[in-house]
Amino acid sequence: MLKWMHQLKIDSSKMMLVMEHTGLYSFCFEEFLHKQGIAFCKVNALEIKRSVGLIRGKSDKLDAARIAAYGFAKRDRLKPDVGASKALQRLKLLNASRELLVRHRTGLKCVIKELNNIGVPEKDLALHSQIQVIKSLDKQIEKLEIEIKRVIYQEESLAKNYDLLNSIKGVGPVVATTTLIKTQNFSRFENARKFACYCGTAPFEHTSGTSIRGKTRVSHLADKKMKSLLDLAARSAITSDKELKAFYERRLELGKGKTSTINIVRNKIIYRMFAVIKRQTPFVNDFLQVA
Repeated sequence: MLKWMHQLKIDSSKMMLVMEHTGLYSFCFEEFLHKQGIAFCKVNALEIKRSVGLIRGKSDKLDAARIAAYGFAKRDRLKPDVGASKALQRLKLLNASRELLVRHRTGLKCVIKELNNIGVPEKDLALHSQIQVIKSLDKQIEKLEIEIKRVIYQEESLAKNYDLLNSIKGVGPVVATTTLIKTQNFSRFENARKFACYCGTAPFEHTSGTSIRGKTRVSHLADKKMKSLLDLAARSAITSDKELKAFYERRLELGKGKTSTINIVRNKIIYRMFAVIKRQTPFVNDFLQVA
């Protein structure tokens, strides 16, 4: 690629490379681009697809041309990828490994429950072997969680923000760690509203003229993993935070839906997270004491 750029006399300092999100598949290439000082931007594949309009035919060459056309059309609003720190990259890898093991453990627990329901004794090899695997997974998950904390506390800014997030009721180690990764230690999103859009918790109006009067609703285009974690955080906060519990019960008494109310609580947690990071002070749980 560098030889091709040299032949075409392309100035890398005046160029931006646009690519689709491909997860770990592009990791090494991104590292190469950062080392060479070549700016690049990763864009959601669906956004590129919808921007093109009606299309006919598909090939790698056509896709590359369409991505390039998209990048040129949006060149004024595309921002180059800054790149996460080594600590954040390590944290992302460890957290992904932990999530994978947790999914495996959950699947095995479901199987064990099924076997218990049909009366398989615990000493039976079919059941005992899976119990042993779960015990092994528990140990590995515990090791990963210890390493995740070690990596976080090696970097001062990560450690400070991690502790600040944990000061919020409903936000635990898993939510705090995932939030640091998704926001790149709160450098990726300008404000809470943009992160809420990314998580799929921000409500959007759905109206057109006088014929369409739809309910305000959230978009299905979201980071589903982060959204599910925020859902767990909201349900935990409703039981442990006096202010949010009172808000939740008051909304239900007015006849509002549980789902919409929980979504509001999810957004409140997001705004609290961004507030404590901006102020760099822990969250005060008792709002009456603040007053």
